[in-house]
Amino acid sequence: MYSNAVKVQNQVGLHARPATFFIQKSNEFKSSIWVEKDERRVNAKSLLGVLSLGIVGGTEITIIADGVDEEEAVNSLVKLVESAFAD
Repeated sequence: MYSNAVKVQNQVGLHARPATFFIQKSNEFKSSIWVEKDERRVNAKSLLGVLSLGIVGGTEITIIADGVDEEEAVNSLVKLVESAFAD
């Protein structure tokens, strides 16, 4: 299991379009991936799950992965969040 915390950079947070990019990137990996905010953890490959966290700009989230490509998955998703979803 591998995890890393990151601060959401874009102003709107993880809503509709950015959340879709986040889920698409998550689905590129074989590992199980979760997003955690305020001790609530959801599947990072689920749009409803990610949206249910209500992540706004400036919020710190933790990305957690478990599997064969866990480090690559977490690092890639952290990079996406840090880029304000510009990828």
